[in-house]
Amino acid sequence: MAASVLNSRRAIDMSIYVVRAFIRLRETAAGHTELLAKLQVIERTVGRHDTELKDVLELLRRTLAPPQASSRRIGFRLPSKT
Repeated sequence: MAASVLNSRRAIDMSIYVVRAFIRLRETAAGHTELLAKLQVIERTVGRHDTELKDVLELLRRTLAPPQASSRRIGFRLPSKT
């Protein structure tokens, strides 16, 4: 883009440098298809574990929550003195 706007040798050199950098990046990414496949497997595994961990955490929260107070009293009732 700089070479199309600016008309200097430096702008042209920088434009060529950027294009070459993107070409190398594309070649590097294309050369690592095995790595990309492993990343996809990891993403699927983590996604599955993510839902399982959410379920475990929810159960732990319910277990560790303070018990709800019961309105029913436990024990014997003494006869009233009337």
